Amino acid sequence: MLTQLPRCSSNSSPACVKLLGLASRGLHDNVSRTKLFDPNATSGNVITCNAAVVRGPKQPFLMETIRVDPPKKMEVRIKILYTSICHTDLSAWKGENEAQRAYPRILGHEAVGLVESVGEGVTDLKAGDHVIPIFNGECGQCPYCTTKTTNLCQTYRVNPFKSVMENDGKCRFSTKDGEPIFHFLNTSTFTEYSVLDSACVVKIDPNSPLKKMSLLSCGVSTGVGAAWNAANVQAGSSVAIFGLGALGLAASEGARARGASKIIGVDINPGKFDKGKEMGMTHFVNPKDISKPVHQRIREMTGGGVDYSIECAGNVEVLREAFLSTHDGWGKTVVVGIYPTPKMLPLHPMELFDGRSISGTIFGDFKGKSQLPELAKACMNGVVNLDGFITHELPFEKINEAFELLCDGKALRCLLHV
Repeated sequence: MLTQLPRCSSNSSPACVKLLGLASRGLHDNVSRTKLFDPNATSGNVITCNAAVVRGPKQPFLMETIRVDPPKKMEVRIKILYTSICHTDLSAWKGENEAQRAYPRILGHEAVGLVESVGEGVTDLKAGDHVIPIFNGECGQCPYCTTKTTNLCQTYRVNPFKSVMENDGKCRFSTKDGEPIFHFLNTSTFTEYSVLDSACVVKIDPNSPLKKMSLLSCGVSTGVGAAWNAANVQAGSSVAIFGLGALGLAASEGARARGASKIIGVDINPGKFDKGKEMGMTHFVNPKDISKPVHQRIREMTGGGVDYSIECAGNVEVLREAFLSTHDGWGKTVVVGIYPTPKMLPLHPMELFDGRSISGTIFGDFKGKSQLPELAKACMNGVVNLDGFITHELPFEKINEAFELLCDGKALRCLLHV
């Protein structure tokens, strides 16, 4: 369930009026970025545009002129306005999982843009709509989409091994010489234009601040959803968050919005603690500064353990500490981090008999097309604060510099102006 959203009006409190002002400035930014957009000039035609193409593991991105085909049945072609870089993009660029490699390829999965044209059968989107691409789609009709117990889709769920379109198993990108360019995570946003399955495109309020909306494609939605949906954090509860990157900070923002009374941030980099305070964290633990296991320290701080722990580091040793830091009898651990294979859960089955539970989440358990618009409204209304997540902004052609910032740990999110 999503948090009930406050409503602003002309007679609202000063704080709410301030939010209206922020929305107004966001609208001004939207107008300046979209005023030259004319879908009538390109609809039905192959589009020639610029894209950042990677041709091998750890190779620099090349700004290439590519061809983008029109959308086929149940597909959408969108003009990317802003795209940001996530650690998943970094992992794919490094080629850490050999089975997922496919080159040449257009990476990227966090973005916001405009619908340029739609293919046959698409009825919920039209040219000019403001949209967010999502890597975990929702067709709305399969047995998975029609149940409330999962946000996976039978056909359009996240699939890191997939590199072509669902419709015909082919690419919609190609070089000027006709060489196919592979897709990535149902999205491929490091390009001026992209083609996606309509199940992976979410319509949002055109008045929303577009720069910040790109964050909802992955990181913020995953972190906030881990707190809201997967953990179901309750007011007055205690939460420990392991790993204070964008996911961990978003989880803290979600826990703060739910009224958690104690939010403990755990990270070996104390330089992240100030940002954690901005996102609602009340206490911090640096494993390097203590002589005992982290879970013991957290149990001492909370009288037996936290109600919820959220693991965002993707490290099995950290995961065990997160699990043991929760209170026996009812503690719940949510796994958000991505783990390298062939790592296994660092738990003995008998440890589950103490009442602690553990579960994973994809995209924060949000059903993308049906629930993400409500999260966008929550962000617009100040329920979730997106300020502070975007730490750097660069022009699209400086994408290699943006990746360096992420590799060096200097950027939380770097937004590229496409």
